[in-house]
Amino acid sequence: METYIIDWFSLIFRWLHVITGIAWIGASFYFVWLDNSLQTPPKWKADKGIKGDLWAIHGGGIYEVAKYQLSPEEMPTTLHWFKWEAYSTWLTGMVLLSVIYYLGADSYLIDKRVADLSAFQAISIGLGCIFGSWVLYELLCSSPLGKNGVVIAIILIAAGTGLAYGLAHLFSGRGAYIHFGAVIGTLMAGNVFRVIMPSQRALLAAIENGEQPDPKWGAKAKLHSTHNTYLTLPLIFIMISNHYPMTYAHEFNWIILLVIVAITALARQYFVLAHKQINKPFILIAAALATFLLAIALAPAAPEPSETALESKPIDSKALSAQAESIILERCATCHSDKASDDVFKIAPGGVVLDKLEQMQRWAPRIKARSVSNQDMPFMNKTQMQEDERKLLGQWIDSGAQIK
Repeated sequence: METYIIDWFSLIFRWLHVITGIAWIGASFYFVWLDNSLQTPPKWKADKGIKGDLWAIHGGGIYEVAKYQLSPEEMPTTLHWFKWEAYSTWLTGMVLLSVIYYLGADSYLIDKRVADLSAFQAISIGLGCIFGSWVLYELLCSSPLGKNGVVIAIILIAAGTGLAYGLAHLFSGRGAYIHFGAVIGTLMAGNVFRVIMPSQRALLAAIENGEQPDPKWGAKAKLHSTHNTYLTLPLIFIMISNHYPMTYAHEFNWIILLVIVAITALARQYFVLAHKQINKPFILIAAALATFLLAIALAPAAPEPSETALESKPIDSKALSAQAESIILERCATCHSDKASDDVFKIAPGGVVLDKLEQMQRWAPRIKARSVSNQDMPFMNKTQMQEDERKLLGQWIDSGAQIK
């Protein structure tokens, strides 16, 4: 019953996290597009303090949007704020992180093959990385170095590299990726909470008090909003990365993570420039080419037959299928069964049931991808599948996964 309740918590908060994330990132994309698409207004608008305007059509209507340099002639009765999307995304994400990776630390976060940590140690390190990274980022942005875009970018890249390496050598691949994403999400939400919203409140307070607003408030808010927009695509990748063990389960998973972050940030740069009517297709082409090269680099190598296999007689198909069935029942069916005996997974993950040889044949391509090529299954190698067993499964599948 406890596992069932946790599954429902996971479902509800994952659903809420996706919904609020769509709202937050959608708003971020829209306002970056809006700000970069503004045109120089006619003189009569400029005389009213309008910095730029644009016209758009959507949903059967025509919209006129204007952005003021600092303050309008008169404040409207209703002023829409955009903050709860960010806060709700972060809060639901932290609940989801706690439910899955902290309550289930032994199953999802800790990989004894990587580091022999206790649940308390792993959770403490995870939370320390998340909030420690935010504190260091705030200090960096508030320091004199924060005024130099190139310097701060170099420092953040170096820090991100160190963080990815450290997490990958402390946690499971999935745990490392999700914590890197949690750091990014915390920085983004922190930018909204600590910089963007206070700057906007200061701007509004000056207008209401009849004072001249300080331009630095708007500039500071826009700078951190720009930081956020380049982090959106990397964050979206990390949110879905647990479906792709070819990335997080790889020996050099931390390098792969950094490469994908760079590719996605580069792709975002193309669209940011395109909003300004600056068309640089080579940026998108470079991102696509880098993705293609990454896919080639990650392609699993064909296993070389061992000397024993070369010297021995070929195993007949019946014996091979019997051995494959025995391995799968012992190593995989504890979770992937109609009557799962695992202490965590009481229902076959992904609906993959491996109780019968016919079912094993049906799922043979996935078994090869997850247990032979990427070797991220059994999960955390919980049932201690051996290397020679993986090779035999590969041999059975390559021979056609015959069941007779």
